[in-house]
Amino acid sequence: MNIGFDAKRAYHNKTGLGFFSRVLINLLASSFPQHQYYLFNPKPGALFRSGAAHVKEVRPQQPLHRWLNSAWRSKWVVKDLQRLKIDLYHGPSQEIPMGIPHTGIPSVVTIHDLFPELYPGDFKPIDVKIYRTKLRYACKEANKIMAISEETKNHIIDRYQTDPAKIDVAYQSCDPIFTQIATAAKKEEVRIKYNLPQQFFLHVGTIIERKNLLNICKAIHLIHKDIPTPLVVIGKGGAYKQKCQAFLEEHGLQDRVIFLFDHLVAAGKKPFIETEDFPALYQSAIAMIYPSFYEGFGMPIIEAMSGGVPVITSTTSCLPEIAGDAAFLADPQSPVQLAEGLTAFYDDAVYRQQAVDKGLINAKRFAADTYAASVMNIYQNAMS
Repeated sequence: MNIGFDAKRAYHNKTGLGFFSRVLINLLASSFPQHQYYLFNPKPGALFRSGAAHVKEVRPQQPLHRWLNSAWRSKWVVKDLQRLKIDLYHGPSQEIPMGIPHTGIPSVVTIHDLFPELYPGDFKPIDVKIYRTKLRYACKEANKIMAISEETKNHIIDRYQTDPAKIDVAYQSCDPIFTQIATAAKKEEVRIKYNLPQQFFLHVGTIIERKNLLNICKAIHLIHKDIPTPLVVIGKGGAYKQKCQAFLEEHGLQDRVIFLFDHLVAAGKKPFIETEDFPALYQSAIAMIYPSFYEGFGMPIIEAMSGGVPVITSTTSCLPEIAGDAAFLADPQSPVQLAEGLTAFYDDAVYRQQAVDKGLINAKRFAADTYAASVMNIYQNAMS
């Protein structure tokens, strides 16, 4: 079977949808090498590499298509799909090209979330319009929708009145590097490299209101006299980050929350984390706190649990669905409950170890072979 992918994100996005695409493509190519994988990439990019003969990059050939590569990706690419005799096309980042239903080529679209519908204030108005148009077209015209959680599936049904039979849930798998337990030497190397404290709590995610960092800061304020451990924040932000920093300054807590990218710049270091260092960074934390108001999946939960890191997360959205019984669940609106989670993992070694053990078991639900098989099953259903 010739399987085509929208590979823009795989080649050009360092995190998020790019990470998802790279993990998926590599996993399918290794699990099902009998198929040919064509990666449709609108322009040269260096983030994805594959030496496999059955994985082929395809870029626009005509001068006009190279010049207007966004139009090629969103519409004109269908001619190349026909030329290369693609049997199935997968849009892993919430869109499929216009006109693909008229080619007779079955398509699958992965829907991660409906943020532009649910949180339009997080986007520019023009982007909301574009994202909504692409989402609605993809959900209407794709042969099958691959939702990354039951929560996302339900949102698609509610917002677009999509037939539930058209939607399959496939829990994604994290990068295999997160299942590798770092040695003490590797942790110390990473601690020194990134100027980390000896002990810390960890928060991973873009610093926007939906990720709820401000309530974490309020939880830190509640426990700071009893627990000296700082919070390390990995992620970039703008106005909401400044709001969090203003709260910390008001309460004299600037040294209790470390914004890692700023911290590295201040130390004269490069303000980014090498991919291979992430597992050791996670595994150096006492716990990872991830109390978002809404997520489509919540990958940091699986990344943490896969490496034996306890997790504090929300009682809302898909997060209990992903965390199972392995996390400390807190109302994201309640700094008191978030503080209780931080305190529990700091004070109670037995409880912490129980969470580690449960987390490792829970992470097996998202095993790579299970994920690959579920995606391939969706492909087969789309073609039937």
